[in-house]
Amino acid sequence: MKLAKPCIDIGIFTNQREEQLAFWQQDINLPFSELLKTGGGSHQLRHDLNGSIFKLNHVRDELPATGSTGYTELMIAREGVSDPTSFVDPDGNKVSLVPPGYKGITNIGIELTVSSIAKFQHFYRNVLQIEQVDDCTFRWATTLFFLKEDPNYTSAAEMRGIGYRYITVQVWKVDEEHAAFIERGGTEARAPVTLGTTARISFINDPDGNWIEVSQRASLTGDL
Repeated sequence: MKLAKPCIDIGIFTNQREEQLAFWQQDINLPFSELLKTGGGSHQLRHDLNGSIFKLNHVRDELPATGSTGYTELMIAREGVSDPTSFVDPDGNKVSLVPPGYKGITNIGIELTVSSIAKFQHFYRNVLQIEQVDDCTFRWATTLFFLKEDPNYTSAAEMRGIGYRYITVQVWKVDEEHAAFIERGGTEARAPVTLGTTARISFINDPDGNWIEVSQRASLTGDL
């Protein structure tokens, strides 16, 4: 994919707005960026994350118990940190602050629990066409993905639910990238749609059904 931004974003859903804001802003020290009203009683509170965006999606209505996704842990490179330091947010999401360069992380790293390393190797190499670092590590722009295999693992089928739910890649032409992904054997989750004058987005799935948002954001690419 031709990226409009060399960083991958990550989003969570929560019913605990104030508790989560306190944790991510105070304990993890992420700078608040902006609030977007996303409809249906939902707000997206966006935070800067080493060039990526941490999307804290607060939902007014109770979120369904849909189980967890494969996005297991977020690792954030932080100057001044000498050893990895682990935290758990109010919803149980794992996050670690790590020294820059730890496991090769310069910006952020994301750990995924997957049902099959071999399936994800094929997916990342041939469908997403991103860089393979080693058997269990892939690099998408500045973001590293670490695969942890559990043959008994089954990911949540729904994007909405508590916890890490999706990642976002910013591209120049979402329709072109979405179509090319399907042609390479990828699975469509949602066809491209335009969100006012803000963005045109689509969703795709990885082999375990985890959600990946493909976004053409007007603030990065100009006219939609």
